[in-house]
Amino acid sequence: MHNQLFLKIKSSPCQIKYIETYVNKLMDACKFEQEVHDNILISVTEAVNNAIIHGNKEDKSKFVQVDCIEKGADVVIRISDEGVGFNPNELADPTAAQNIDCCGGRGVFIMKQLADKIDFLDSGRTVEMHFKKN
Repeated sequence: MHNQLFLKIKSSPCQIKYIETYVNKLMDACKFEQEVHDNILISVTEAVNNAIIHGNKEDKSKFVQVDCIEKGADVVIRISDEGVGFNPNELADPTAAQNIDCCGGRGVFIMKQLADKIDFLDSGRTVEMHFKKN
């Protein structure tokens, strides 16, 4: 079975509220564990927030697209924005001593910790996260 689920939202922080409903629908369709649900909810919320704020600069004429497909034992989620992209290798390490007290800068780190695999595509405009269902 290959379930697919799509969501397209405007680049406004108030649109984040639709992520939980999206992930709940995804859980119903793909039948994954609660812990996986929680990891996906946190990761997708962070990725969409980054896409809205950093990628699209909160430009309400731009959109963020969330695409999910079930591939066997995995759930693969792509979050894409319409911004200029970024180089994830240039992000500061939030665990480094000089960054511990910084406000922000932990989103990608958190996504990497919660996802089983993460890739940045299209010059950083798309993040693709893989989660094992069990």
